Amino acid sequence: MKLGVEVLASDPKLQARLKGKRVALVAHAASVTRSMEHSVDALSAAGIRLSAAFGPQHGMRGEKQYNMIESDDYLDPTAKIPVFSLYGRVRRPTPEMMASFDIALVDLQDVGCRIYTYLTTLLYMLEACAAHKKEVWVLDRPNPAGRPIEGSYLKKGWESFVGAASLPMRHGLTLAEAALWMKATFKLDVEIVTVPVEAYDPTRGPGFGWPDSLPWVNPSPNMPTLAAARCYPGTVLFEGVNLSEGRGTTRPLELFGSPTLNAEALKAALLQKYPAWTKGCALRTCYFEPTFDKFKGQLCAGLQFHAEGEVYDHEAFRPYRMVLGLFKVLRSTQPGVLQWRDPPYEYEAERLPIDLLNGGTEIREWIEDPTAHASDLERMLETDEKRWKEERKPFLLYAE
Repeated sequence: MKLGVEVLASDPKLQARLKGKRVALVAHAASVTRSMEHSVDALSAAGIRLSAAFGPQHGMRGEKQYNMIESDDYLDPTAKIPVFSLYGRVRRPTPEMMASFDIALVDLQDVGCRIYTYLTTLLYMLEACAAHKKEVWVLDRPNPAGRPIEGSYLKKGWESFVGAASLPMRHGLTLAEAALWMKATFKLDVEIVTVPVEAYDPTRGPGFGWPDSLPWVNPSPNMPTLAAARCYPGTVLFEGVNLSEGRGTTRPLELFGSPTLNAEALKAALLQKYPAWTKGCALRTCYFEPTFDKFKGQLCAGLQFHAEGEVYDHEAFRPYRMVLGLFKVLRSTQPGVLQWRDPPYEYEAERLPIDLLNGGTEIREWIEDPTAHASDLERMLETDEKRWKEERKPFLLYAE
């Protein structure tokens, strides 16, 4: 297998197309080769002239711990090129930034979820390059969540930095495939060159999207494992409530809890009420004390989702449904423990974070409605999931 950046770094014909061009690289800490060489260094060593770089949320070095902690522009001390932040004073590249290059290379490790903001940064870069007549190359990487689809479309008018495009929560695309879909969907007049991963099959086990031979580098500080990436399309919703999503522990986004939660009772009620939504992983009651963020220094009771090892079933695992069912059970069995988080959240000052995350109000309304059943949510999700499976087909570069 070869990552997109490795294909470019080893292909003289592709490199010839960049000769004489000023090239910018959109990258972060996980933009590395299989031998752990950062893409800046790998491309420079291949003779590609980098004139600038761009860093997304969490910074080019991956140093910023949480949402809305911004990064500054700086001069790379080794490559001697400006590194522009797309999560600082701006989130879209400015005309001055766009003037620094002729071709943009995008090499970001994504996790296959609409909320993950690298997808938004990709769209903003595509739109800017369309406006400024710049070419975009996407150096592709595996999607660790694989091909499964889950969730409803983001509703019109609910676009935000944590959901800039109308696609399901778990979309099953790599970043290069997403770029092709964005070009068609937004009718962007931009030339996109995709550099696919060689010998990549996102349906192959046991990684099912993440090849066993590929080392894991955190694409963001709180994405420390493959299991966390698998859970993320569900556990990201804890950012919209008052429960800890495990930030400040060694397994963020794989567990949740609070000081007032009755974890054993919640687990039993969830398994009894929504058994079909808890398949594919193991649920374990646990206790943890965050070292920062929500409930810092307080003992929390909660559950951990084990989406790895022999208990993991890739096709059966539905993290989005499981967390939504968990919210609904918690509201009915432990009143007052679950509260919707107030704004601001990701530069949005008015709308509820839980609605931004879900891309509309319908999901929250289902949770709040004591007369709404699992079948009501299933109908809503299945309609969008079937539609998306057909919509994405023309843009797939690998096995479905």
